[in-house]
Amino acid sequence: MDFDYSPKTKALQGRLQAFMDEHIYPAEPAYHAEITANTAAGKRWTPLETIEKLKPKAQAAGLWNLFLPVDSAAASGYTGAGLTNQEYAPLAEIMGRVLWSSEVFNCSAPDTGNMETIARYGDEANKARWLKPLLEGKIRSSFAMTEPDVASSDATNIETRIERQGDNYLINGRKWWTSGAGDPRMAVYITMGKTDPEAPRHSQQSMVLVPANTPGITVVRPLTVFGYDDAPHGHMEVLFKDVSVPVTNILLGEGRGFEIAQGRLGPGRIHHCMRLVGLAERALELMCKRASSRVAFGKTVASQTVTQERIAEARCKIDMARLLTLKAAWLMDIAGNKVAKNEIAMIKVVAPNMACQVIDWAIQVHGGGGMCDDFPLAYSYTAARTLRFADGPDEVHRNAIAKLELGKYAVNPKEVEMPITRGG
Repeated sequence: MDFDYSPKTKALQGRLQAFMDEHIYPAEPAYHAEITANTAAGKRWTPLETIEKLKPKAQAAGLWNLFLPVDSAAASGYTGAGLTNQEYAPLAEIMGRVLWSSEVFNCSAPDTGNMETIARYGDEANKARWLKPLLEGKIRSSFAMTEPDVASSDATNIETRIERQGDNYLINGRKWWTSGAGDPRMAVYITMGKTDPEAPRHSQQSMVLVPANTPGITVVRPLTVFGYDDAPHGHMEVLFKDVSVPVTNILLGEGRGFEIAQGRLGPGRIHHCMRLVGLAERALELMCKRASSRVAFGKTVASQTVTQERIAEARCKIDMARLLTLKAAWLMDIAGNKVAKNEIAMIKVVAPNMACQVIDWAIQVHGGGGMCDDFPLAYSYTAARTLRFADGPDEVHRNAIAKLELGKYAVNPKEVEMPITRGG
């Protein structure tokens, strides 16, 4: 088995790393200063100039829409990167070292998943209206699935109704953790709801494209994530009340929401895991530098046996998570998301838990500094911890893994029922 990256991937790694060194890392102080200034001025939801001015540079460097896989690139008519999941993995890892950097390259969630969804399942009119400006970075998008009144880890619980009335669908429901809905550039929601509550449980749901300026949509409030509101991106509670859209806005067809979700969430989940590996790598780097420069009880923190044990464990955990992620990406490329579902479930458990542990150890080495925003660790921890819920909680993925494993040995495999997972 060849674990080396292809020449194409290595070349892109080099260019991306050079861009990070020249533009992203030096811009981190300006990014935080701009957030502080916007907060003081009451402009939390204003797009950040620090990011916006870097986007043309990323485009000029040929580092734009790197996430877009070969099949989605073909479906969208876009002739950009056209990378496989395996080729994109190490690039996402590099971007993941700085939480906001993916947006600079038009590779940030939820837009990546939404663009792939529209590319694969949207008609030509919707591709022209929404996909093209998303690929060009002119607008942003949101994904509205999770609901506050039901346990959305079981997506069959979703109660939002999408009812056909002539040539339109009428949408009524309440969503939360609606990613990206706080951004003023957000132009379209991909919204999941029930078109037929009486259909078989996997055929009740549908997904529709809902323009953000449609009457009846109310952004109720921004939600905080361990104290952070993630402005200007935001995770919002959103109310849909008698929201009317044309029937042509449906994706793929009525009752095919779960089918779309499985196609969308495979790449989305693996992108999160790729970025988490990079986030953990940076935490380990900061941990080693801090431990080597701080003296406690007469010797450097790096000299303490407990610190050395944690550094060693962190290296092992990161490398194991990376290899599992690359295996999942490779299997998705050669066999498809359905065949790779067990590997996708495994990395969705492994990567966030690994990152949480490594970042936690890094925070401990930083002492009081680790808990404040003088270092990126506290915010990084909240991002990693959140991803133990997003795209399905740990328990659901562990259940899926166990069911698949038990199915190998069951006398009657039909007795082992697979759980239904959600997306975030």
